[in-house]
Amino acid sequence: MTQKVVSYQVADSIDVKGFSSAFKGELCYSDPAELFYRTDTGQYVYVFKYGAVCFLNHDAISMSAFLQLIHPFCKNLFETSLTDEFLVEADAKEVRVGFNKIDIPSSASTDVLRLVMLNVSQSVALDYYEELMGSMLTETNQHTQILVSKGSLGISGKKLRQFIGRTLLLRNRIAENIYVFDSPPETWESESLNKIDGDLKRTFDLQVRVRTIHEGLNIIKDNLELFQGLLQHRNSNTLEWIVILLILVEVLNLFIEKIFK
Repeated sequence: MTQKVVSYQVADSIDVKGFSSAFKGELCYSDPAELFYRTDTGQYVYVFKYGAVCFLNHDAISMSAFLQLIHPFCKNLFETSLTDEFLVEADAKEVRVGFNKIDIPSSASTDVLRLVMLNVSQSVALDYYEELMGSMLTETNQHTQILVSKGSLGISGKKLRQFIGRTLLLRNRIAENIYVFDSPPETWESESLNKIDGDLKRTFDLQVRVRTIHEGLNIIKDNLELFQGLLQHRNSNTLEWIVILLILVEVLNLFIEKIFK
């Protein structure tokens, strides 16, 4: 029997605590960052603090209805959601992870299904963070290219401070959520779950993509430190010129006073 896992990145974040109080479904697992529900026989929904919602064995209508239900608990809801899909073949003789599906025995535990949904959701979340990081890196490189060609940033102090602040906010938001992409505690206690988790992470290139995002954020951090240094240098030069002008005005004032006396 083929089952479909569909994950959506719908917002920057979801208030899982508020949603858990409002939604009265059968809660199979929860922690401060995740809610895992059984909504019907063989049907599950996984809600993540970092803005992802994952479905197993749901049709388009039920998924749309659930997403509408969760909208009030979303921060910075997206107009268009990122999505990722994965297939689960639930009547295999043994576990085997492929390019776009996993084969599992019909007797596989709910933990296996949750692990699949978790990895698919982490993958779609990384798609979003890769887009954010790529956008920040592109804008940062534009300012760096201007610095190379003109010898200055070519942007006012106010706009530069706004750019640095906006970039730091995005960088911090990504860094706050990347840490949750570690393997769940269950995989530390079960060799079979640990192997499935490792195979899924390799299938979605999760560790490589996390490392790439970290490297991109470090490049952005280095550039921002350079921009901040140039801004401070520019402000220091401005202050020096103000002091020089004030001294010059004072000297001219004394000179004029002596002439007229």
